[in-house]
Amino acid sequence: MKQPKLRDSHRLKTHELYALNETPDWLVTKIAGGMVYLMHVGRKDLSGDDFGDIFAKAVKGEHLGSPLGIADVVLDKMAWSAKTVKNNDPFKAKTARLISGRCSPDYSYGITDPHVDVQKTGTAVLNIWNERVNIAQDNFNRVRTIVLLRNPDLDKFVIYEEENHRFVTSNYIWEVNPNGNLIGKSKKSGEHCFTWQPHGSQFTIISKIPESSVKFEVRRPPIMTQESVLKSLHFDESWVKILR
Repeated sequence: MKQPKLRDSHRLKTHELYALNETPDWLVTKIAGGMVYLMHVGRKDLSGDDFGDIFAKAVKGEHLGSPLGIADVVLDKMAWSAKTVKNNDPFKAKTARLISGRCSPDYSYGITDPHVDVQKTGTAVLNIWNERVNIAQDNFNRVRTIVLLRNPDLDKFVIYEEENHRFVTSNYIWEVNPNGNLIGKSKKSGEHCFTWQPHGSQFTIISKIPESSVKFEVRRPPIMTQESVLKSLHFDESWVKILR
């Protein structure tokens, strides 16, 4: 849906680059091009930082060295949290596990034993997330998460977006799974929504992949060898100064 026309719309400093989850073909092509380049120079996988760099270049934005709240990539007053997830068959995936970084109730709330009161710990975890969302929204008009699912062969991909928002902590019930991790479930539906791991304090959000997600394939390029690169650069012994 397009932005509504308002009498004071001229006061909005930045308009959307494109509508939420309506990823344009030109953006998909630029993202695919960035991945083809990495494969061409010999990369066997794609990291979150790689995707952040590729996406920032595609939208002519900036990939922040340190996130501002949850904002990784920024363009004027728009911001994205860029996530990439490996999945054996991304075209059939219904959900994605989005790792949302270190989330320590001990550091933030002084909860030294997270298993004493798992509901209190889970609430603390969501409050930490909510505060990071607040920081991002205080600095940007729109904050989204853009997700890229990739298969191990890096030839099948799914891309989608969702708005970032605060979670109402009272809507979830927390329990401990057999691995000792905390699992957050919706009180209304019973669905698994979050996982928090005490070891490493890693917080994971279970994201539903929308029907409007974009599926695309990429043809793998030939790998550029070290020898071919050095030859194209006309590398020779004069480039090296040995100090003893």
